[in-house]
Amino acid sequence: MTHARRTGVAAALACALLLSPAVAVPAHAAPAAAAVALPHGTTAVLAGAATSPSAPVPPRDPRNIGVLVNKTHPLSPKSYVPRGLVRVQGHRLRAEPARALKAMMAAARKAGAPLVTVSGYRSYATQKALFARYSRLYGVAYASRISARPGYSEHQTGLTMDVGAAHGGCRLGTCFGNTKAGRWVAANAWRYGYIVRYPRGQEKVTGYSYEPWHLRYVGVKISTAMKKAKIPTLEHYYGQVRRG
Repeated sequence: MTHARRTGVAAALACALLLSPAVAVPAHAAPAAAAVALPHGTTAVLAGAATSPSAPVPPRDPRNIGVLVNKTHPLSPKSYVPRGLVRVQGHRLRAEPARALKAMMAAARKAGAPLVTVSGYRSYATQKALFARYSRLYGVAYASRISARPGYSEHQTGLTMDVGAAHGGCRLGTCFGNTKAGRWVAANAWRYGYIVRYPRGQEKVTGYSYEPWHLRYVGVKISTAMKKAKIPTLEHYYGQVRRG
């Protein structure tokens, strides 16, 4: 199976798995920099290390909307459960990002690019089940490119929502980026405090495949700073990328 076909199949399966009862969301300074090798030759800085004296320090408290969560920065604690989750079209977020998402969806609808929510908050247990199923289907290496391990998922923060086009079947697929809704999101999410967390061409930095549907709330202050400075990822924003 080619990479493109496998990615498409994985994306389609992702939507099915996320909506499957089997994995349904429950109702309820620093020392010298150390590096770790990530998929595709990625070199990122481990938690607690610093690379750029001018970069902001990445928050570790998961209650902070700017918290950095990636393959080397797990949630602390890994079992973290956010408070005050509210529903947006049936999928849960914390209150602040939920308000921002509703405003963004209203603007997108007015622009003729209506959005739907696909997957929001996921508990540690849900993410554990999801990653395990991907690992059985594709192997751990490939599963690690399309899904986070439990305790390392942005969805567990309550700050992330996967979205799709309201019209058409392109959800949780790279094709979303080519839809009117996907293009609108890429151009305007920052106005509402959101970023496309895993942009195209940054797989070696984030460790994840391109996901135009994965929106992470960081607040308008950070999203605006990233937009103005053309900063592609939170890893770049926090100076966590080792170049060279």
